[in-house]
Amino acid sequence: MTTTTDYLSVPGASLYYEMRGNGPTLLISQSGEGDAGRSVDLVDQLADTYTVITYDRRGLSRSTLDDPSSGVTMTEHADDVHRLLAAVTDEPAAMLGCSLGAVIGLHLALRHTGQLNTLIAHEPVAPHLLPVPDRARHEAELAEIQQLYREQGLAPALKAVAEVLGIDPANPDAEPDLTPQPMTSGRIANFGFFIEHDFTALINDTLPVNELAHTPTRIVPAAGRTTPRTVFDYRCAQELATLLGAEATEFPGGHNGNTTHPRAYAVQLHQILQAAKVG
Repeated sequence: MTTTTDYLSVPGASLYYEMRGNGPTLLISQSGEGDAGRSVDLVDQLADTYTVITYDRRGLSRSTLDDPSSGVTMTEHADDVHRLLAAVTDEPAAMLGCSLGAVIGLHLALRHTGQLNTLIAHEPVAPHLLPVPDRARHEAELAEIQQLYREQGLAPALKAVAEVLGIDPANPDAEPDLTPQPMTSGRIANFGFFIEHDFTALINDTLPVNELAHTPTRIVPAAGRTTPRTVFDYRCAQELATLLGAEATEFPGGHNGNTTHPRAYAVQLHQILQAAKVG
């Protein structure tokens, strides 16, 4: 199945995106340093039913900033997705947002009412979803990881990120025959941008969480089956579910289940979208 690639000019940046498949539009906003290619195995499972859009967030890979020193905000990330969806479809779309991508989706649902019919928000790393003392603690954690990255480099910073998100690199749990994702120079650069700039966007974020229960977008809080119940990201998913008066939907794998368990993840995703009459 052919993949179409293109660029979209947005304020302050050029966005690279890919489209593949047929059917209703489903946009995937990836976690961390993930770019348009990070969810390739998941897209393989979805493209027969949906027109799947993946993209490089501004500052990552091929999505270049006009001013590389300018950083990024969560509002800019959400507006980028708004413009990208507006460029490819006139119909309300579905969105899978993972981690940082889930926070982008929450902003989009509030800022551009009606553009999303369904948002699956998988473990949103949104400190504002938490009670104030916990929020402050996790914002401080993000700042500490940034400082660790600046002083000691990427390896210790990634170890700290894994601990905060409940990821155990020593015991990888994944489906067989996945597309290799080696730590290339491009991924290293993307991790650097993610820690240096996207962490700041999260620390400075002012997501109006109390408005989320009133958006017409169907928001589905989601969490990984193997994500530890005490970590930041899992607690954010649970707080979002409580806010919406819903139960968090369990997905295969942990925080990165969309990349580690793409086949089982796609089955669960399709069931949710069918229930919402998408696809």
